[in-house]
Amino acid sequence: MAKNDAITQKEPVKLREKRLSNGGMSLYLDIYRNGKRHKEYLKLYLIDAKTPAEKEQNRQTLATAQAIKSKRLIEIQNGEYSFTRQFKDDTPFLEYFREMVEERKKRKDSKGNYGNWHSCLRYLEMYCDESTTFRNVTPEFILGFKEFLNNVEKDTHKRVHPRMERDSFQGLSQNSKLSYFNKLRACINHAFNNRIMPYNPLVGIEGFKAAEVKRDYLTLEEIKKLAATPCRYPALKRAFLFSCLTGLRKSDIQKITWGDVQKFGDFTRIIFKQKKTGGQEYLDITPQAEKYLGKRGNPEDRVFSGFTYGSFTSVELQRWCMAAGMYKELTFHCGRHTFAVLMLDLGADIYTVSKLLGHRELSTTQIYAKVLDKSKQNAVSLIPEIE
Repeated sequence: MAKNDAITQKEPVKLREKRLSNGGMSLYLDIYRNGKRHKEYLKLYLIDAKTPAEKEQNRQTLATAQAIKSKRLIEIQNGEYSFTRQFKDDTPFLEYFREMVEERKKRKDSKGNYGNWHSCLRYLEMYCDESTTFRNVTPEFILGFKEFLNNVEKDTHKRVHPRMERDSFQGLSQNSKLSYFNKLRACINHAFNNRIMPYNPLVGIEGFKAAEVKRDYLTLEEIKKLAATPCRYPALKRAFLFSCLTGLRKSDIQKITWGDVQKFGDFTRIIFKQKKTGGQEYLDITPQAEKYLGKRGNPEDRVFSGFTYGSFTSVELQRWCMAAGMYKELTFHCGRHTFAVLMLDLGADIYTVSKLLGHRELSTTQIYAKVLDKSKQNAVSLIPEIE
């Protein structure tokens, strides 16, 4: 008996399988501690895999089970493990999600992110109820929410009379589904890391794919037309043309102070943190772009003082665009896209353009290379005249 105990002590946690009536396997941990044996069912299941996708799902499930086993071993070695230890999976799910929403509300630079979290909360309140706990957050719960997002009507939660019939159904956009599912993913990962849940039910579940969106941009001739056309709000004109020449987002343009604008050799350099990503950036700008900064003020003064953005700004951008003889949907995204396409068209390499835009991933910048595909242009130019 002593010999068997010694062998058991060498591996106090074993991963075992229990065959189910449907042919699958339920995974559990067989834990031996201080002369006592305990089974911890992981709520992880292996299926009778036949396809490559099903085999990959089983592989990921086993990887998760092994990770939990490793954590239990560490807990036992550190004297932290107890058979009476309880996960807090009876925590109310919606209440936990609301706390995460409120955390984002407190952050000064995450107004847009807070809005997305708040909208996701509204859809979750439609999907489940206040009695839902993390014990109910299973793979089936997650797949059900994906299906819910595929079928729910856009802005249903904003309507005063939800049962009022509508003339036509408008579902969520693909990127809205992606955003809301990622909020649920972040919440579940947060709960798992904070020992609310004994396992992560996201394993093996794919999210939504991002939809490709049209990148509107201006040509160099169109930028010149706008520069030569008066705008009712000079601060708006300065800010937009500055975006076209630097690729900065409107959120970053709004918060630039004169303390961020410095001389760096022959260049003027803007040192700032991107509002969207939080990344520290060092952006050298041309003398042409520098002209749109205006007269230098105190270090704490905003460079683009008087520039605000709202629904009226969108209207004024369109008026200005039409006054210049153009009929494009002008937005500040368009200004950033214009800079990217302009740089690539003038011969800048994609890696440098990626750094100028402050992209974390080169794949994000490659979208612009797709917009301006020189090889395609050269290929179609080979077609001879047919008349």
